[in-house]
Amino acid sequence: MNDGDQGAEPGSAGRPKRADARRNKETLLDAAAAVFVRAGVEAPVRDIAAAAGVGTATIYRHFPTRADLIIAVYRHQVDACAEAGPALLAEGPTPHAALGRWIDLFVDFLVTKHGLAAVLQSDNTGFEALHTYFLDRLVPVCTQLLDAATASGGIRSDLQAYELMRGVGNLCVGADSDPRYDPRRLVALLVAGLGRPH
Repeated sequence: MNDGDQGAEPGSAGRPKRADARRNKETLLDAAAAVFVRAGVEAPVRDIAAAAGVGTATIYRHFPTRADLIIAVYRHQVDACAEAGPALLAEGPTPHAALGRWIDLFVDFLVTKHGLAAVLQSDNTGFEALHTYFLDRLVPVCTQLLDAATASGGIRSDLQAYELMRGVGNLCVGADSDPRYDPRRLVALLVAGLGRPH
């Protein structure tokens, strides 16, 4: 029976190993995202492996196809954007400032997901599932930030999170194909315009 008690300890020692594996996977996804931004989603797997400091076999073990990797990167970036909202709200000088910082992250996400739609065109259900994930994760975070900014009297109260996100998304269209266009400037004006006149 004592062996059973001792068996619990290796299980608890296994948790840090799982945490390490999760961190390693996140490092790989961050590296893939950076390579995708720089070279597009068709970048060679060896470039992603080099950026992550792993072998190509490690990438294929986690992500057997390029679509698997792209989807994982997309979900990872959505998660990072979602998790940033509450942190910015807690750290920001005002809820309106926190909303502005979060919208900056959202814009970064929108303008750096090069080629995702094209890669997934052959699998509409996969793309629809990602879009649903995107909305399910990010609309509540944007709502929380908008509600806090409204409650503090910092912004007007007649705007829904989905409307704001859709508007920001529309301002980002074409940003990757026209070097003369910087959506961040227009998005900053939009966020500033949400403020109540003093």
